[in-house]
Amino acid sequence: MRKFVLTFVVAALGWVSSYAQYSDHRGRNTDSLERVVAGWTCERIESASADQVSGLISAYKDLMWGYLQTNRDKSMEYARTALRLSSERGFWYAAQDASRVLGMHHYAAEQWDSASFFYNKSLEMVRKMEDKVTTRYNDKIYDQKSIDDAKSALYGALGNMYNVMDSIPRAMEYYKMAGVIFDKYGWKESNAILWYNMGETWLEEGDMSQAEECYNKSLGYARESGDSLQISSPLKGLGALYLAQGKTSRALKCLEEADKYYSLHEDQEFRARLETLDVMRKVLIQQKKQLRWLFWGALCLVLLMVVLMLYVRRNVLLKRKNTVADEVIEEAISDMEKTEDSPDSPDVELTDRERQILQFISQGKTSPQIAEKMYLSLPTIKWYRKKLLIKFEASNTADLVFKAKEKGLI
Repeated sequence: MRKFVLTFVVAALGWVSSYAQYSDHRGRNTDSLERVVAGWTCERIESASADQVSGLISAYKDLMWGYLQTNRDKSMEYARTALRLSSERGFWYAAQDASRVLGMHHYAAEQWDSASFFYNKSLEMVRKMEDKVTTRYNDKIYDQKSIDDAKSALYGALGNMYNVMDSIPRAMEYYKMAGVIFDKYGWKESNAILWYNMGETWLEEGDMSQAEECYNKSLGYARESGDSLQISSPLKGLGALYLAQGKTSRALKCLEEADKYYSLHEDQEFRARLETLDVMRKVLIQQKKQLRWLFWGALCLVLLMVVLMLYVRRNVLLKRKNTVADEVIEEAISDMEKTEDSPDSPDVELTDRERQILQFISQGKTSPQIAEKMYLSLPTIKWYRKKLLIKFEASNTADLVFKAKEKGLI
């Protein structure tokens, strides 16, 4: 998958130069152009002028690029011939172009040593362009833009090679070097694709932070370029990234915007739109799972809160009962002491609790009802009733209430 993406990126960025789509300036097809170059023998080339050799090299490059996607053997054959002629005579731009194409063919075949050799050969040719090396065949001084164009193409190719070889830090160095050149000339679309490719790489590596940064840079360049197709790619990437992070709402927002742009070019980007919709489907499935977990989580939280409230209430009631029980014990001890000190006291002295219980009794409350209201046990309430009967020398509850009213205590 990564190799397919990188191959597409090479073409999209223009890293395969202006000859990527064959177009003979004389209107000839590849067959006719092959017949033309076949007529150039070694003797004829040796006696040819610099302009004639330059034109022949251009023809070999046309064939090299023309067969790039359809016939690997022919493309490599013409690339080797173009490289030999151009490097011998100092046509450095053509030499770096042919070297890079040979590197691309070995890269596609996963022949990394050979790919690296030809990419370095291409880099050597670029240095000669920079150093303004001339020959008797070619005294041209290359302008900086031509040099930078060759550099960016080569940096992209090297970045792709190290990417596939899983030497990610080194790949990123070359990508960023290409990005600096793109920035220099304001090539927004190229940078958008470059940073998108870097984002895809980091996402595959599992580095979400780096991936998000690259996707956002790609999106920024794409929006500046105004190309809706370029905008949709990093949005799709961000959607996949947020899905991996479980941020389904953000993922869905990005994917919906990406689909809006893809729908404007459905005839061109049908596959890309299907991929976007597939990621969107996964987001919706994830959202449903999250909602289910949220529901059960909320339910568990409510149950936990109920249990906690019951536990707290039980502890509060227990503490209150214990406090009341202690007070009852102290009160009983106090009553015993008073009885011992003044056994013949004519006045009825009541504690606050006895007064409260007496009030409930006068209202017709039963012992269980009084126990519930006062957080006391039923035996304790019965014990208080007996105490009150004894204090008032009453024979029953009715007599107790009558005597209490008579004394003005209720």
